[in-house]
This record gives sequence, C-alpha cells and structure tokens, in this order.
Amino acid sequence: MRQKSLRNSLPLSLAFALLSACAAVQPAPPTIHRDAHGRIERSQAARAAFKREHPCPATYLPTGPCPGYVIDHVIALKRGGPDSPANMQWQPVDEAKTKDRVE
Repeated sequence: MRQKSLRNSLPLSLAFALLSACAAVQPAPPTIHRDAHGRIERSQAARAAFKREHPCPATYLPTGPCPGYVIDHVIALKRGGPDSPANMQWQPVDEAKTKDRVE
C-alpha cells in the first residue's frame, strides 16, 4: 500500500503557514550568570584547561602568571561566546587594551 506524502495532503496555504511558524521560532539565548558585582562569571576550570593546552608565550609554563599577556575570549562573553578553552587565546596586554576600547 502506498503512503500519501504530507506535501500532497496539506493545502498550500497551511503548508506555508507551518513553514513560516517554524522559521520564526528561535532558540532562547543562553543564560548568562553574573557575580555579585554584575560581571559575567568566568570558569576557573576553563582558564586552567586553556593554560594546560596553551602554555604562556612569555614563560612557556602551563601555570602561574603570564607577564605581558592576558587570556582573551575570541568571541566576547557578552556577545554569547562560550567560556571554554576553544574560545580563548593569549593576547598581548597592549592589544587587549585596544580591543577593550572597541568592545
């Protein structure tokens, strides 16, 4: 027995209404957690994992301070970027200051 396809059984106007309703549904934005000062919370575990995977360019060590560099998010947290090692990079302090003025 042959099954009738959905495309052939729906009136064209109803099919377009369903398609437009599905297209209008957008996922909810991720919940952004903030600390007591209103800043976006950052994961210390993610920072530590990034340092293990990408040691400091100045000291070549996976732990401790990294003089002259900061850990930067490629896609800013306030723009919906994840707080994960895949979204982090070492950035020279002077470049970070310039970038922060723009963001």
